[in-house]
Amino acid sequence: MAKINCIGILTSGGDAPGMNAAIRAVTRAAIANGFRVMAIYRGYEGLINDEIVEFTTENVSNIIQRGGTILKTARSREFETVEGRQKAYENMQKRGIDALVVIGGNGSLTGARIFAQEHDVPCIGLPGTIDNDLNGTDLTIGYDTTLNTIMECVDKIRDTATSHERIFFVEVMGRDAGFLAQNSALASGAECAIIPEDSTGADQLEQFIGRGIRKSKSSSIVIVSESPKCGAMYYAERVKQEYPEYDVRVSILGHLQRGGRPSACDRILASRLGVGAINAILEGQRNVMIGIRNDEVVYVPFTNAVKSNKELKKELINNLDVLSI
Repeated sequence: MAKINCIGILTSGGDAPGMNAAIRAVTRAAIANGFRVMAIYRGYEGLINDEIVEFTTENVSNIIQRGGTILKTARSREFETVEGRQKAYENMQKRGIDALVVIGGNGSLTGARIFAQEHDVPCIGLPGTIDNDLNGTDLTIGYDTTLNTIMECVDKIRDTATSHERIFFVEVMGRDAGFLAQNSALASGAECAIIPEDSTGADQLEQFIGRGIRKSKSSSIVIVSESPKCGAMYYAERVKQEYPEYDVRVSILGHLQRGGRPSACDRILASRLGVGAINAILEGQRNVMIGIRNDEVVYVPFTNAVKSNKELKKELINNLDVLSI
């Protein structure tokens, strides 16, 4: 394998708190090991458009505490084409970039896997997604901060729900994964979580209505994973039609879940994984995601990281059922 002298770094897909901490860790660990670092702005789109700047350690000073990503991010349709990836590769060659570190979620790492196969480029992925839906890692960068944001929002919603004796359906992000919904429900003392991993969504609602609304409870909170068909609005409308005696409200938390200063957990995770990415390159690894499993840094092949849905422990569902009686 050709000697690696220069490493490119980009953030792609949805932003996640802790991405800046990861950028900082990759940059400084790379420089400490004698590599040059080229920062690529706006993800794969920036690689295609040659939005590339050399970074020194000063470029990443005072960013560990900042949310979002200083490198910006974008979803690139052009990178999904053979021609777009060819342009990206030509810019890498022009800039002397020998290896690529990609911080992003499922789609971003899938793009890195295809790019690496087509052009024989060593690619290392860092799991940067609030959804916590990548396989092979216990946690993804941004998940803990988002979980805390949701918990704080639900705590505030609980105040008004209790004051007005209402049922609140609170919609959270997570796409096809219920980790945010299930664990934020546990953390905030919600009465129910409706998640994609539990295919009996309608039955969950019936069960909640049957046991959750009773005289001893003056309010109820239901956390719902976002869905184009069965989101919070869908369940709220159902309750209004089927149980008109209840006062129902909906709160869709939306993009505020992505923002904010990263938690200590996310800063530490991003820092460890960022250093792990450079260690992987030094060891000759390629086309792997750096993950954390049982508090140990691990290398996960891209094909394993982005495969079918990550399992959500049934124990979490059972715990919520027990604790919401």
